[in-house]
Amino acid sequence: MTEVKKKLETLGEDVLKDIDNQKNPDIDIPVRSLSNVIYDDKLKQLTLGDKVSKRFLFNVAHAKPFMQFMLIAALCKELQEQNIHTSLRDVFYALKRTLPNSDENTFDEQNESDPIIVDLEVTLDVLREQLHLNADVRGRVVGNVIIKDRGDTINWSKLGSGGWSIPSNVEELTFKSVDADYILVMEKNAAFERLHEDRFWQKQNCILVTTQGQAARGPRRLIQRLSSDYKLPVYVFTDADSYGWYIYSVIKYGSISLAHISERLGCPTAKFIGLTISDIDEFKLQGFTIKAKEVDIKRAHEMLKYDWFKHPAWQKELKLMIERKVKAELEALSGRGLRFMTEVYLPTKIKRKDFLP
Repeated sequence: MTEVKKKLETLGEDVLKDIDNQKNPDIDIPVRSLSNVIYDDKLKQLTLGDKVSKRFLFNVAHAKPFMQFMLIAALCKELQEQNIHTSLRDVFYALKRTLPNSDENTFDEQNESDPIIVDLEVTLDVLREQLHLNADVRGRVVGNVIIKDRGDTINWSKLGSGGWSIPSNVEELTFKSVDADYILVMEKNAAFERLHEDRFWQKQNCILVTTQGQAARGPRRLIQRLSSDYKLPVYVFTDADSYGWYIYSVIKYGSISLAHISERLGCPTAKFIGLTISDIDEFKLQGFTIKAKEVDIKRAHEMLKYDWFKHPAWQKELKLMIERKVKAELEALSGRGLRFMTEVYLPTKIKRKDFLP
């Protein structure tokens, strides 16, 4: 029996014991709100505190989410037994039905089932992917790496212009060969394609990863595994704005919403390679900036207060953005020439070790 299946069965057995003992069945679910998220400066991670919320079966406010929780747990046990995987959308449809003799549905929308899945994940202290639940595929990678995935041997260096699409579940991947000096993670597809076409990964002996915006769990877990298992430095390359910088912080420290699995998704050793507001002056990008929107400025003000952005270097960049009311996209580097990113900006930063913590 797998550890995950055992945890699911124990959950069900505990509820049955309460019923047999004529007790009101309850489940302890760690609180996932900001009030229970703690930044651990020693671990360089966002973690959950010890606040717990009790959910009772015989409680008017709790009865439906309790039922939903148990329905999803039962489905996950079935997935374990059959050794199959399914999507979050499939879970919603597989469990959506009208309760007998009522007009009440088990689930009305997927935005009801998704948070319950996270409740189950945090309660059992397992990854959603270990429950055999997958999300949409997002992210690509290229480099001198050979993996085995469900019996297939895949060489990331021989997949043409597209690279390898990162699945949402990377738990079952086996690394057969990894030859790289570092991992370069970027938020933009355009930057990935530019660097891939210029064979930057080959010239620099690195692994290129694009997260295609805010990093999904699959790419984050893949980066974490490569960094941890092979002691590879991680450099993150995003737009010079508050949202790009927050993408970096999620890769490094974890996210507020998933603080319960930061140790599995976070990369505490990651460093930020750019872009910064200071780079605008350093690399003469003044003619290629964009006016920051009010929402960008507001987000920057919020980030100034986060403990994980208290380092003087980050305080400086956030304040510069607020003062100048500008931001710069990775594509701004193309204003200096289409290969400026490949041949000047990144090699210069890497050689000087010009990183933000």
